[in-house]
Amino acid sequence: MFVAVACDLGNSDHRASVHNTLLQYGFKKLQENLYESASASEKALLRLKKELDGLTDSYDSLRFYQYPLDGTLVVSSLKEKKWRKLVLTVQGKGAEHA
Repeated sequence: MFVAVACDLGNSDHRASVHNTLLQYGFKKLQENLYESASASEKALLRLKKELDGLTDSYDSLRFYQYPLDGTLVVSSLKEKKWRKLVLTVQGKGAEHA
């Protein structure tokens, strides 16, 4: 599955920790605070999200763009220590918030 991660981190310690963790999971840094992987598994991604949750605080935000996941584009975001998910169908026929 293809996954892109956009990071908005509040301090340099969190930035360094998140950067190192993403690299450990096989992500490549494309631009400042933007990473991607074309080989992320769903299981590894769940572990990564839990690990990143522990490295961040309420001032940090992360946004994951996952495709394909059951034929859809899934956008997961961590903001104020809460995960939110937006599911978009490939045909563009609608969106579902979870």
